[in-house]
Amino acid sequence: MRKVIFSLFLLQSSGYAAANTIVDTQDWITDGVFTQGIEGPAVDDAGVLYAVNHQQQSTIGKVTAQGQAKTLLTLKNGSIGNGIRFDKQGNMYIADYVNHNVLKVTKAALMQGGDLSQSVTVFAHDNRMDQPNDLAIMDNGILFASDPNWQASSGNLWRINTSGEVTLLEADMGTTNGIEVSPDNKTLYVNESVQRKVWRYELDEQGNISNKQLFISFTDFGLDGMRTDSQGNLYIARYGAGVVAVVSPKGKLLREIKLKGKHPTNVAFGGEEGKRLFITMQKRGAIEMAEVEFAGREK
Repeated sequence: MRKVIFSLFLLQSSGYAAANTIVDTQDWITDGVFTQGIEGPAVDDAGVLYAVNHQQQSTIGKVTAQGQAKTLLTLKNGSIGNGIRFDKQGNMYIADYVNHNVLKVTKAALMQGGDLSQSVTVFAHDNRMDQPNDLAIMDNGILFASDPNWQASSGNLWRINTSGEVTLLEADMGTTNGIEVSPDNKTLYVNESVQRKVWRYELDEQGNISNKQLFISFTDFGLDGMRTDSQGNLYIARYGAGVVAVVSPKGKLLREIKLKGKHPTNVAFGGEEGKRLFITMQKRGAIEMAEVEFAGREK
């Protein structure tokens, strides 16, 4: 979800030709079931898919294995979710870009079912975070948050440890958006939407970053959410291009997954074998699904 949609309109250009398209999608959730602010797809350890803004803003939607969606909870105090991640214990974390929070719903609460609006707690809060956008998580539970400023085309990168302590890792970047950890937890990827660049950092067990390098850049359209598969390939939502780019761990564009819509906001792996890629689609308010070769790293 973008606070300033106009910034992303500027990323779109005409004459785009998708190369090496080998996978198409089908609708998992049809148009209008979610709002145009649909984002944050994430799958829990039971295989249940979640995304933000089901039917109205400030909600979290739950999607069954049969592709049926319902509202799980409504966030309070004007909070609106964006990225969602799960830790190894099954707890849910939600980036709240309105109130500078990372929110939490425990696995115990998720297992209870029903309306979980009262089960949401503030896991981390820091007013220095302009609008926490997307989340990545290490196997040990350390979180990372992208933090774009769309008006200024800038952004920051944050780490949130397992006690909820927030640390600024890098300031004055481009418009930080998609963020992901490699399967071996030794690399952190961060993209900049407006600048169309993906950066990679070396990552240690404490979540410290070093040796920043340009991983891949693009000449057109925007970049949004990202996930890695079990082989370390990075799947990048190309906002406005209508594709998900699949990039090898060495930074080589392997292929592009062509989508029905043009505005993917994020991706997540799911299905029984973890080989289904779910893609949230802004404007359509839908979720598309592609069958892929490798399972996601979190399967």
